[in-house]
Amino acid sequence: MNTKAGIAAALAVFAVSIACAPLHAQQYPAKPIRMVVVAPAGGTADNVARNLATRLSGRLGQQVIVDNRPSQSGIVGYEMVARAPADGYTLVMATGTLSTVQLLYKNVAFDAVKDFEPIAWVLTTPYVLVTHPSLPVDSFDTLIAHARANPGKLSYSGGTAGAQQHLAGELLKREKRIDMLYIGYKGSGPMLPDLLSGRLDVAIDNVLLMAQHVRSGKVRGLAVTGTTRSPALPELPTVAEAGVPGFRVIGWFGVFAPAGTPPSIVRHLNAEIAAVMRTPEVAQPLIAQGAEPQSGTPEDLRRLLAQEIALWSKVIPEAGIKVE
Repeated sequence: MNTKAGIAAALAVFAVSIACAPLHAQQYPAKPIRMVVVAPAGGTADNVARNLATRLSGRLGQQVIVDNRPSQSGIVGYEMVARAPADGYTLVMATGTLSTVQLLYKNVAFDAVKDFEPIAWVLTTPYVLVTHPSLPVDSFDTLIAHARANPGKLSYSGGTAGAQQHLAGELLKREKRIDMLYIGYKGSGPMLPDLLSGRLDVAIDNVLLMAQHVRSGKVRGLAVTGTTRSPALPELPTVAEAGVPGFRVIGWFGVFAPAGTPPSIVRHLNAEIAAVMRTPEVAQPLIAQGAEPQSGTPEDLRRLLAQEIALWSKVIPEAGIKVE
């Protein structure tokens, strides 16, 4: 009797656990979610994250709070999320810096592949090469000629040190054999005042951020860094068209969670983020500005990260790019 009773009790407990498992999954999220942004307020990553967080809050029934943690290559924010509990309540809006940080810095306390769970690839955007109107250039070719005639005298910037914008500039310098002085900022937001005032000569940054300033005449657009012309600035050639064959550098944004986050939560978040990015009110303005909203699987984001790491693993050492 005791044995039968024990078996019966064990089966009852098992049945309850099975019945409750879907319930727990359905209850997520039961509290606010923090979305860490590895860039300061005012930049493209921040704008994308806040737009997504606002709409996710409504869909999930819990507030998604944006937490800006700017630092070189996003190290502070990435490390914070890598060490957070894998429960779905701490996410990171990652940028392309996740694919380069371990190539640029020694002793990084996280692994870009092993310590993060891909959730959703959110957005892809090309960069645009711009100058302040006071600079006596009006095309890609005249910028290169001016830079060659004034080695080391032109200042340029793009994102934080080691960001894709910075790497695009260093790659351009190497390909065209020019010398411009890189000025580091903590992100696109802090860079803009210096660019718009003319204290900074040249910049490479997201079309999403720069298109409005190109249209207004506050900066002069010269070329875009993607493989095709941008719908937002169709008059501008690609860098490849302008004289650097094969040149391609893109910006990308994706949501990651700490490694080990339950698959049910990953699927739930992926579905909700994908739904947000497909809505016309979100997708159409982004497309008009030259961006490409994404709504694929976590595996799509995993593949993108691997491809980017493979690319920069060759470019960074060949170009001799170092960040101290």
